Amino acid sequence: MNILITGANRGIGLTFAKHYLTQGADVWACYRNDNQSLVALKTDKLHLVQWDVTEPSPRQGELPKTLDFLINNAGIYGPQKQAGQRLEEISAKAMLEVFEVNCVGPLQVTQALLPALVAAKGSIVNISSKMGSSDDNSSGSCYAYRAAKAALIITSKSLAIDLAAKGVAVITLHPGWVKTDMTNHHGEITTQVSVDGMSEVIRHIKQYPIGAFVAYDGEVIPY
Repeated sequence: MNILITGANRGIGLTFAKHYLTQGADVWACYRNDNQSLVALKTDKLHLVQWDVTEPSPRQGELPKTLDFLINNAGIYGPQKQAGQRLEEISAKAMLEVFEVNCVGPLQVTQALLPALVAAKGSIVNISSKMGSSDDNSSGSCYAYRAAKAALIITSKSLAIDLAAKGVAVITLHPGWVKTDMTNHHGEITTQVSVDGMSEVIRHIKQYPIGAFVAYDGEVIPY
């Protein structure tokens, strides 16, 4: 089984990499700059790829010829809530930077890997957030992050529709409120709990509606 994970050098992405390596999969682990946490894994099943998702192709590393799962995990929060994402402070620059990484990035990575995905009739997993759900928004603010994650959900739905005839399944996941660098290690669950749950959803991907938005615990989220 071939799996490619973006943003795989820390947090949820690193936990995904470890999870699938323990299952014997070949994992293409993408990172932007720092790869030390990946190098430390020391296994020939791990293939390192330096890839900033705002760029159309990797800087270093070979991509797989066939791909069973693409996990678009790389993302940024942008300015913290009290320092740039309130109505009075959010800037066009911040909006566009977060949108480029969190929405355009996954689409661009998917385009680059589409032949490999079609060849394997693989699946695409886009990691969004419940904060991208309009239905769930009861607190406002966080303009850049919410907008980019909402756009990713809609992009995923279009991908799911366009690729269904090619045998490629697409799902969007909410990882939960996870203790990572992005949340300053505040949160309700660990990366392991999140990844254990999401991997079960991924395993049953074809049981969900086309382009569904699903939480790590299997709940389908309105958006």
